[in-house]
Amino acid sequence: MNLLPFHSETIVSALSKEEVLGHMIRVTKEVNFLDTRTLQDPKIRFNGMIGQEGFRISKAIKKGDSFLPLITGEVESTPRGSIIFLRYRLFPGTLFFLAFWSIILIAFMAFYFGVLKNVEKGVICLGLAILNYVLGVFFFHRQVKASREVFHELINFQMKDKD
Repeated sequence: MNLLPFHSETIVSALSKEEVLGHMIRVTKEVNFLDTRTLQDPKIRFNGMIGQEGFRISKAIKKGDSFLPLITGEVESTPRGSIIFLRYRLFPGTLFFLAFWSIILIAFMAFYFGVLKNVEKGVICLGLAILNYVLGVFFFHRQVKASREVFHELINFQMKDKD
């Protein structure tokens, strides 16, 4: 497991670039969360946008999950199919709060160690900062695994339909 909330992978597909992007368009919807009519069509697997060169998506979910990865990717044509470059990262708001609370706890640790000379409370703050970061990275990688399974299932499903 990576110690950063980031993951990347490269997928080689027998499908052409147009087929990959076409299939992604069919299972992806740009969602307006303020309009309940646009939510949860059962065939929609991803929320986001698909462009000519790449995409920016996240797994469609029914309830909120702070550690859901934002998937950005590009698809390049090859003579025998395509190559899909994927990058998984935290949404900017989640990354901000993960860093914010880690920094706050480290600042309290420095205050307790340096100013108040209270080692016990400093160690508690350091432990909480580490726990905050480790849990954030753990939950992120757990969601990456779930999102990867959905993405790979869709790519393989289309290949089965092609036969």
